[in-house]
Amino acid sequence: MKKSILTSVFMLSVVVAFAQQPVITFEKNEHDFGKINEGDGRVSTEFVFKNEGMEPLVLNNVRASCGCTTPSWTKEPIEPGQTGSITVTYNPNGRPGHFQKTVTITSNASNPTVKVYIKGEVIPKPAQPVNKYPVTIGDLSMSAKSVDFGTVTNGEVTRTIEYANLTDHEITVDVLLNTKDAAYMKALPSFTTLQPKQSGTLTLIFNGATCTTWGPLARSVYMVVNGNEARTEENQIVLHAQHDEDFSALSVDERQKAPIFEINSNELNVGVVKVGGNTQKKFSFKNVGVNPLLIRAIINNNPDLFTITAEKTTIKGGKQGALKIQVAASDTTKPGVYRRQIEVITNDPKNPKIKLQIVWTVE
Repeated sequence: MKKSILTSVFMLSVVVAFAQQPVITFEKNEHDFGKINEGDGRVSTEFVFKNEGMEPLVLNNVRASCGCTTPSWTKEPIEPGQTGSITVTYNPNGRPGHFQKTVTITSNASNPTVKVYIKGEVIPKPAQPVNKYPVTIGDLSMSAKSVDFGTVTNGEVTRTIEYANLTDHEITVDVLLNTKDAAYMKALPSFTTLQPKQSGTLTLIFNGATCTTWGPLARSVYMVVNGNEARTEENQIVLHAQHDEDFSALSVDERQKAPIFEINSNELNVGVVKVGGNTQKKFSFKNVGVNPLLIRAIINNNPDLFTITAEKTTIKGGKQGALKIQVAASDTTKPGVYRRQIEVITNDPKNPKIKLQIVWTVE
């Protein structure tokens, strides 16, 4: 009998304690935005809640299921019988189609975790018309001002740029090349006279078989519009290419007799350079192959810090060559260890691009 009374007292105290806790109730737990336009931007709705309990209600956290949904809520305690609100904002930008998101609310209520939901459908923005000719050179409109030929070996690579006369009068078009580039490059406009609203194509050709410069190349051609032959940045078309040697056709005998570039270390330490001074050093390499080794090019992207040259660009089989490096440190150069990479391009079919680290210390 005594045990039964104690159990009843305990249960009654639990009920009383539970009844004294805050209780959170919502006027609605879901909102349907319906169809919304992506271009109209963010949309918001408010979820109003009430504390139906006997103690103050405090929201500990309100968390959305994704970053596109942002909640803000009443931060101060909600007294019994009073209301608060949670504003939920959804960002439709870049999110066309149906959506349904969850917002989770945690509090000190007897129901400590509750959820509300938003849903709807985002109508995507109308597709914007593409500007086919975003570049202008005088009266001429063009689709681009640069072209990348990619890697070119022995053959021809062709690229095109579209152009148009979007004015209400006739214009003339021509192209200028630098004399030294004409041996391996062509620039051919399909029309040299354009009537209003007429379009054409500029065909650009890179011939690897007749190009004698190796490695990464950047060259320019100039559009001549209505006879204006000024070579300026405004009418410049920049052409990029990587000119590599093609060794795929070498015979077995040619490969056995091929040149071989050999150097003791791929790290060339020039030593110490005093601030405001300069120093130079030579590093030997050898052709351990049979046929002559050709130094095609040395790619140095830091000519303001150091220069590097090959004493000879043709090294017979079994003979040595040398790389001469000169480093200068201006009065404003910070002391420390410097490392820069260069690339030596050769006709060694097994190792045509040799990467070397140039190292020096400024004191």
